[in-house]
Amino acid sequence: MSSTMKGLLLKPNTDVNDTYMRKLLKQKYKEQQFLVNYPSVGINMSCSTWSKVIRCHQQEPNGFSNSPTPIKKQNLPPQAILTPVSDPTSIAKKRVYNFGKGKSEGNKGMKSLLGGKGANLAEMASIGLSVPPGLTISTEACQEYQIAKKLPQGLWEEILDGLKAVEKNMGAFLGDPSKPLLLSVRSGAAISMPGMMDTVLNLGLNDEVVAGLAAKSGERFAYDSYRRFLDMFGDVVMGISHSLFAEKLEKLKDVKGVKLDTELTASDLKQLVEQYKNVYIEAKGEKFPSDPKRQLELAVKAVFDSWDSPRAIKYRSINQITGLKGTAVNIQCMVFGNMGNTSGTGVLFTRNPSTGEKKLYGEFLVNAQGEDVVAGIRTPQDLDTMKKCMPEAYRELVENCEILEKHYKDMMDIEFTVQENRLWMLQCRAGKRTGKGAVKIAVDMVNEGLVDKRTAIMRVEPQHLDQLLHPQFENPSAYKDKVIAKGLPASPGAAVGQVVFSAEDAEAWHAQGKSAILVRTETSPEDVGGMHAAAGILTARGGMTSHAAVVARGWGKCCVSGCADIRVNELEKVLIIGDKVIHEGDWLSLNGSTGEVILGKQPLSPPALTGDLEIFMSWADKIRRIKVP
Repeated sequence: MSSTMKGLLLKPNTDVNDTYMRKLLKQKYKEQQFLVNYPSVGINMSCSTWSKVIRCHQQEPNGFSNSPTPIKKQNLPPQAILTPVSDPTSIAKKRVYNFGKGKSEGNKGMKSLLGGKGANLAEMASIGLSVPPGLTISTEACQEYQIAKKLPQGLWEEILDGLKAVEKNMGAFLGDPSKPLLLSVRSGAAISMPGMMDTVLNLGLNDEVVAGLAAKSGERFAYDSYRRFLDMFGDVVMGISHSLFAEKLEKLKDVKGVKLDTELTASDLKQLVEQYKNVYIEAKGEKFPSDPKRQLELAVKAVFDSWDSPRAIKYRSINQITGLKGTAVNIQCMVFGNMGNTSGTGVLFTRNPSTGEKKLYGEFLVNAQGEDVVAGIRTPQDLDTMKKCMPEAYRELVENCEILEKHYKDMMDIEFTVQENRLWMLQCRAGKRTGKGAVKIAVDMVNEGLVDKRTAIMRVEPQHLDQLLHPQFENPSAYKDKVIAKGLPASPGAAVGQVVFSAEDAEAWHAQGKSAILVRTETSPEDVGGMHAAAGILTARGGMTSHAAVVARGWGKCCVSGCADIRVNELEKVLIIGDKVIHEGDWLSLNGSTGEVILGKQPLSPPALTGDLEIFMSWADKIRRIKVP
């Protein structure tokens, strides 16, 4: 057993042990900051791990040295402490970068310029995966926009030139009813901020284009895409509350006697489109902007503006993300998961982000678009649904996952769409994971020969180790008669607290030293502050790959999502489960590992240490220069 592990196991319940572990965590933060602040040094020098004092050693052929070399601290501007990124020499003044299958102007090393999403889209396209063609507007352009509060001179012309290349590639054109090209416009910073900035899908639709699309691909699909665009564009770009559109949709479903959006007919959706257009006039006093190029210009500005939205600022503050230039904008040819039962959309992780198990972990929705999954609008099914419905696309997806893991040497988070049985890759990034998942993935990838031990150690963040110190339920079998509902185990761990129904209340209760369980029908990015303040999160809708679940896992926050048995009345501040009514302030316990919702305040016990953690800490012992007594 490693000496570090002995220190952990001697007195697992004492303050001494807790203080000791936090010293290790604090040391890891310092080392990460050092590596960011001195990237050139980091190439030729290695830093001691898990030691009390940072001492760097010039690297000998065997990787070790007995002679410490002090480094004089420089006065550098603050930089992000998460996932340091570096660019190759960039082309002067170039602000728009095209990508498409087999050819790209960017690569995965250009995250600070193209954002994580743009850099990885370029990389996936370069290695031959099926990526819809598009272009990325750089973070430097966003920085210029933030200063001038308008598009930088010449940028719009560069965007249109990049768009021409996409149109030529696709043989379709923005605003052309006979050969319609629809676009997605998405954000993408150098460091992943799931759901915190804005996205617009199906851009380019108007009354003329939708008629052309209907003639080409069917009325129901065309008008479903149009109503989605009107809703999203109104919310993201025009500042019209999404609830105004949602009310119209729910009323129409009630009138038609259906429960699901997919049960509405083409005629129903045409009626809904007209109602949505009226929402613009009622809410803004102006008509929906029908010119596709005007739509594109407004969408680009909206994505740039979302960099400074309250939720994005709060997320960066919580996660100590500083020193970034802004967000890139990714403009990409739309592919459609809502073209019927041979189409769909999904999100997956190449390994289980909660446990680290080497098995695909994800969700899929037939006849849907990506926002339905990640925004938690609908509760999706597991990947077996895709395997049964679209076996060829599923096999290709599995192959792509293997390719990407070997290429990036990390667990990946992937978004994809199937359009009429053809698979398209929409995004990949290093997946957020829990502490338990991080340690297991690190150990397994060393054993598989994907990474070395030093890389594996640096992949496990200080907060990951902190999560492993979180308590679990003392005796899960003892509370079985108190289980009142079961949802999806979106983020593991145990949480005990008093029920609140808004993010603002969760923050206020936390400030008073109270433990709160945030209960929502579905979370939105605006809830980020309350999610962080709460001890646990419970939602009636949404899956295990929704933004709420991804963010919760990244923080090691217990989360149960998609709990269909609960009804949340946020106005009256009550939670109804069967014949039970739970009011604000009542105690509730959540088991994020099983999805159980438990009545009352259940007792907790200290966490158990796993074999993977012992192995991991023994590697840290061998690599560090100075032993911790």
